[in-house]
Amino acid sequence: MAVFVANESGASDVDEVRLAALARFVLDAMKVNPLAELSVMLVEPKAMTDLHVRYMGEEGPTDVLSFPQDDAFDASWSESVDDDPTTLLGDVVLCPDVARRQAEQAGHSFDRELSLLCTHGILHLLGYDHAEPDEEREMWKVQSQLLASWDGADGADGADGARGAADGAADGGEGRRGDQGRRGDQGRGGGAGEPPAAPAR
Repeated sequence: MAVFVANESGASDVDEVRLAALARFVLDAMKVNPLAELSVMLVEPKAMTDLHVRYMGEEGPTDVLSFPQDDAFDASWSESVDDDPTTLLGDVVLCPDVARRQAEQAGHSFDRELSLLCTHGILHLLGYDHAEPDEEREMWKVQSQLLASWDGADGADGADGARGAADGAADGGEGRRGDQGRRGDQGRGGGAGEPPAAPAR
């Protein structure tokens, strides 16, 4: 499972290796096809504002946007199926400046906020949403379980714990939508420079 992290934000305190490890951990825990590829982009506020206005019609920078790349790609996986072509799952775009402010407001670390936002963005790529109360509860539950398992594993060998916690949701909980869903900050597209199609949040 390939995860590509590109830091175009100018932030020098982003632990890109840890962020990539977290993303792989979440994808593995959610039983995502190991042939899937994920791109995580970190951008400056102006770039995020441009994306936010262009795809969401909302002013100002936001914390995370998710752009599903291939609607036809089945993110689920079975060991009996091993001939799927490698396919890009999508892009998660993060804004470290916004994440830093939110971390201060929440009283936790910058790394913790980035981990939360990256996990949130990946769940949107997998079809989770929080437009309705039931969806929001399910998405927040899975997100919390994944982060708790990641904390316990410290990014090492704890995918089994996360997988067990997320099994019910990974198989299709209330928070998932067949059309890839929408988050307050989700879209579809390629890289942050030129993401195609319109996002959902």
